[in-house]
Amino acid sequence: MNGVTVYEFDVLVPAESGALDSAGLVGVPPGVFDWLDMQCLRASEAGGATWLQRTQRRGRPAIQVTSYVGVIRAPDDYQIEVLPKVGRVAGSTAEDARKLLIDMLRCLPGFRHIQTLNAHLAAARMPLLEVFVREFLLAVERVVKRGLRSDYTAQQDNVTALRGKLLFAENLRQNLCRADRFFTEHDTFSSNRPENRLLHAALRRVLVLCTSQPNQQLARELCNVFADVPATTRVAQDFQQVRMDRGMGSYADALAWARIVLENESPLTGMGAYRAPSLLFPMEAVFEAFVARHLGRKLRPPLVLQSQACGHHLVNHRSQNWFWLKPDLLVREGSKTRVVLDTKWKLLDHSSASGTDKYGLSQADFYQLYAYGQTYLDGTGDLVLVYPRTERFTDPLPVFEFPKAQGLRLWVLPFCLRTRVLHIPQEAPFADCFDGAGLFQKSSTGLFSSPLAVG
Repeated sequence: MNGVTVYEFDVLVPAESGALDSAGLVGVPPGVFDWLDMQCLRASEAGGATWLQRTQRRGRPAIQVTSYVGVIRAPDDYQIEVLPKVGRVAGSTAEDARKLLIDMLRCLPGFRHIQTLNAHLAAARMPLLEVFVREFLLAVERVVKRGLRSDYTAQQDNVTALRGKLLFAENLRQNLCRADRFFTEHDTFSSNRPENRLLHAALRRVLVLCTSQPNQQLARELCNVFADVPATTRVAQDFQQVRMDRGMGSYADALAWARIVLENESPLTGMGAYRAPSLLFPMEAVFEAFVARHLGRKLRPPLVLQSQACGHHLVNHRSQNWFWLKPDLLVREGSKTRVVLDTKWKLLDHSSASGTDKYGLSQADFYQLYAYGQTYLDGTGDLVLVYPRTERFTDPLPVFEFPKAQGLRLWVLPFCLRTRVLHIPQEAPFADCFDGAGLFQKSSTGLFSSPLAVG
């Protein structure tokens, strides 16, 4: 790969190549740095997502990546792969972080079709963009091996021999003085279907994007298979016309990838607003989806997990409701809320327990949870802040209590990304909500270790 691999919140500076030191400073070519700087300015002017931010290091301009992970495609095919910050734990590698991210992305609605085993094998030797391209190509290859679906389609044409149905009005209009021509409508058995047109267009798109030789070779071979099928120029219309007829199950994954590749908000288009790359995912949303998926599977019936609830407002003003209160997750039993949970993609440090450091916790997060507790729990019950489990945050913190709300408790719990387990103290009143939940056991095991909890 022509580029570098970095982690969230690393800092990029102009340099010829390579990391400058061990403090998260990474050198990129001066031309790439100038382009990134321009993206920062344009995003700031447009009020867009801050996937990069300007800063300074050692008295000179620098650019810091934020909590967006994925691939930044810069000019001259230079790629900056941004991996989750938890990949920096002791004993882990970029491959570990890449595999973890792939597992987490599968919990996002648009990426559930990722074939984990294939993706993990590719992640061992390819950057993230090439992994996704490979996934798409393998999905199309499975379609080709089953055979492209063909169908009879109505075709209108002005022909020299009568075939099919003569369209009298159109024939009179076009052939009044041409007795040798017939304007007809006839059925043609062809692979020119919306599904195949979409796959062909997506193949052409990834052929431009990918840089790995194996991906390029496979993309060319597959493009040749679709040579007789025109690539779509009407993406939205063709997706509306897709028909998953009987025997077309092999098309499902390939079309899911094609939608990602071809739609404007696609992470694989390589370009977004202001020609900014878009293979980027906000880790806050990825972590929330990951936790929601696996916690929901652990709930004991009739309990259900509700995501992004928005049933209450913070204030009323002039008969208007202002400021939605939207916790990430609610554990509900019918109309009653049992537990309120909020996920935070931050790294805590259980050794920083002083009144100054406060484990790395945010006062604003506590204010936010207090408001949720008053609104969704009527001031009595359990609130949970969920953070990723790391080697510096292996155990649940002692429960927090609010002096002015004696019945309201706040728990700060680690969620193990590898074992997909939320570690819950045995004394927590909501521990029985989860079937096989991770009841807390004292341990100092790190992120990529064996499970420390039941589940």
